[in-house]
Amino acid sequence: MTRSSTRSSIRMTAEERFTATQKKDKQAMSDREKERQALTDKIARQKALRLAKEAADQDAAAIGAAKKTTAKKKSPESA
Repeated sequence: MTRSSTRSSIRMTAEERFTATQKKDKQAMSDREKERQALTDKIARQKALRLAKEAADQDAAAIGAAKKTTAKKKSPESA
């Protein structure tokens, strides 16, 4: 082999490795982005559930307070 063909072969090998590395890096970035998006979605879903539970708890507390107030008002009248 001549010197130029050896260099050419080395260069082609290096370019193939570089391309393969770039492809792996791109895939890894894509995987990390998918994982990040999944985590963001999970957090948003948990936040929505927590807020819904807090609203339901507040409604239940308000209804409970209203029932207690109504019960107190009825007790003296019935006695």
